[in-house]
Parts: sequence; structure tokens; C-alpha cells
Amino acid sequence: MKSMFKFAGLGTVSALLINAAAVAQEVTDGQVSTYVDNTYLFLIGGLIVMFMAAGFMCLEAGLVRSKNAAMQSMKNIALFSVAGIMFWIVGYSFAYPGEFLLGGWLGGTPGPQSFSPGELGDVVGEDGTVGYAPASDWFFQMVFVATAASIVSGTVAERVKLVPFLLFTAVLTAFIYPVVASWEWGTGALDQMGFSDFAGSTLVHSTGGWAALIGALIIGPRLGKYDGGKIHPMPGSNIPLAGLGTFILWFGWFGFNGASQLAAGTLSDINSVAVIFVNTNMAAAGGVVASLILTSVLYKGKVDATLVFNGAIGGLVAITAEPLLPSVLDAVLIGGVGGVLVVLTVPLLDKFKIDDVVGAIPAHLVCGIWGTLAVALNTAVTKTVDGEEVEVVVFSISQLGVQAAGVLATAVFVSAASAAVWMLLKVTMGVRVSDEDQEAGLDKTEVGLEAYPEFAN
Repeated sequence: MKSMFKFAGLGTVSALLINAAAVAQEVTDGQVSTYVDNTYLFLIGGLIVMFMAAGFMCLEAGLVRSKNAAMQSMKNIALFSVAGIMFWIVGYSFAYPGEFLLGGWLGGTPGPQSFSPGELGDVVGEDGTVGYAPASDWFFQMVFVATAASIVSGTVAERVKLVPFLLFTAVLTAFIYPVVASWEWGTGALDQMGFSDFAGSTLVHSTGGWAALIGALIIGPRLGKYDGGKIHPMPGSNIPLAGLGTFILWFGWFGFNGASQLAAGTLSDINSVAVIFVNTNMAAAGGVVASLILTSVLYKGKVDATLVFNGAIGGLVAITAEPLLPSVLDAVLIGGVGGVLVVLTVPLLDKFKIDDVVGAIPAHLVCGIWGTLAVALNTAVTKTVDGEEVEVVVFSISQLGVQAAGVLATAVFVSAASAAVWMLLKVTMGVRVSDEDQEAGLDKTEVGLEAYPEFAN
């Protein structure tokens, strides 16, 4: 996924046309078809992943109280936009070092830019591999970025100021997330160690989870949440909306995991995409069933809908690190463990007075760690059988150690970087709204527009 920008002038357009004609003479119809298929995978997968932003918005708006729903909705639109711009300006440079810096302003040609297929991704590379439209790759990379910020948004909802939150989002998406991604997807240190994270259980979800956890600790719980040594529940305003958000996220994960195969132009690749779809779906189902059963046992027959929603998300996060190699049964079990971890972690956070409004820390951080470690359960190794080398899937203790090292490195870096940013914002401009503003609701005090004006008044 190498790419760079180029100035979009008339000369560039002419050069592209000439280059396209030259390339067309050198490649076969089959290679062009593969190029198109690969490109469509990125584009369609990217569109589906973008739709996850709507899922996060619905989930969060449904799980906050009615007086904060407009703020939460707007915040998700804003963070997606900030994330996209920051990833273009500098984030991609950190994720894939050596490509371009500051969107071409340094180390490239300044001014309006366009993607040049001749420079960004030839139809056929020097090693004979067939590429993809470079803009489709960049778009697919970009839509991943906002997911990490959405995780933070849900955790610190109902008491964080809008501007400091967006400033934190800018740093997270321009620097913190891209640096972690570079360690694996940018062929950095973790990749060289043999660390594996197919679509981002750690690189995306745990990164967002650590940033959210540090934010919750520094900002503190919502007013009245833990008064008098007791836990005071603050039910969400629209559970059906949260359920819709869960389904949208579930749907979006097919693009998240499926398109991370990065190619669809061969029989092997498109079959792998299909397998990934199946395992992704079944892991979510396993998370739902496991959380449904466990909540009914723990709460004497009462099933907590919000825990079931997060059970689905926990199962999806868990399978994201390796959705291709597990059997369907393994996928169900990996997702099921994720659902169990969600249910057990929520009361644990309350015990330590860590206020996570939507349960993002259990679903994304804890299940991201679990999914990353679970890669070791299904590791592909080459063995000699009857004199022939064959690839088999086994449990690997050595791989478990490598996966744990990746989890630890991510935890240390993201936590330290997030703490530095949150603390800087806290001492300079403040990150927490006043008690009066919390009582009135952020719709009135931060947005000036209520989500449910007739109901509220």
C-alpha cells in the first residue's frame, strides 16, 4: 500500500493518459481484470467501513441520556471529518513511512494534488504482482482511522468538552494511531518480529481502547455516577437506536475484515474474502449468545440489552486479528469468549469507578487484547508431510509471546501518548464541562440544539 501525491496540473493529466496507454500495452486482459477486482474490493470495503461511523453514532446517541444525544451525534460527524483531514495531512506519513509528508507539502510538490496510477500503483509491479487503483487503497486506509476516535467518543461522553475532544482526536488520528499502525502494517518493528493483526484488533481497537481508558481516568466519571459509594445507573435514552447502531456496525465489519484481504482478483483471494465474511459473522453471533446467556445467569433471568449489543461488538473485535485461518467453530468460540469478557469487565470498571458510558473499553480494549492473543490459536506454519511441505494451522506458543509483546508495546505507547495529550489539554483549556453544564445537558450548553426538544420541554 505504497502511495504518494502529485500536483494535479494539465501536464500531470497528459502524463497520466500517456502512462495509461503505455501500461495498457504491457498487461494482459486478465491482469487488468484482477486490477479492477482488487480496486473494487478497496472501494466497496471502504464504503462499508465508512458506514460504521453511522453505527457508532447511533449506538452512542442511543446509550447517552436524551439531553446529550445531539452532542453525541454531532461529535461523531465531526470526529470522522477531523480524522480524515489529519490522516491526509500527516497521519498516512507515519503509518507508511517514506511515502510523503504533510500531504505533499513537505517532501513533495505543494498545491492541489491527485493520485497518479503511474507513480502510486502500476497495474503490474516489478515482481509480477497485480496492483490496484492507489486512490482506492488510500481511501480504505483513511476510513479505518475514525474508528479509534469513535471508541474514545463513546467512553468519555456526557462530560467532555467538544473542542478539547476534537483536538485530542486530531492528535490521535494524525500521530498516535498511525505510529502504532506503522509497527505492523507499515512493515515496522512488530511486523519484523512476526506479530500478526489482520485487520486491527490491537492496531485499531485496542489503540482506541487505551486512549479511551486514559481519557476516562483523567476526565473522571459523570456527575453523580458514583456518589455515596454507590453505583447510580444512568440508562440510555433510546435502546432501539443503540440496537440499530449495533446492526450497522455488524454490517460494517464485513468491509473492515473482508477488504483487509487486500486483493480479490484470484480464486484464492476471493475465496479467502468469503471465508472471512463467514467467520466474522459467526464470531459476532457467538458474542451475542454468550453475553445473552451469561447476563441471564448473573442477573437472575434478566437479559441486559446493552451488554448483548456489546457482546456482538466484542465478538467482532476479537475475530478481527485473524478472521481467515480459524474454523467456523473456532470463530464462534473466539467471539463467545469476547462476549463473556464484555459482561465480566463492565462491573469491574464500575468497581474502580471508571465511567465508560457505552462500554467501549470492554468491547474494544479487552476484546482487542483477547483477539490479538487468540491469533496464536490459529497460526499457519509450514511442515513436511510425506516429503512435501504443506501449510497447517496450529497453536503456537512462540506466536503467543510475539502477540503479547505487540499488545504490551501498544499499551505503553498509546497510554503514555494519550496521557500526555489529555493532561496538556486539561491544564491549558480544561477537558471537563462544569457540573451545571452536565446537569443541563451538553445539547444545550455545547451544541445549542436539543435532540428531543418536545420531550425535554
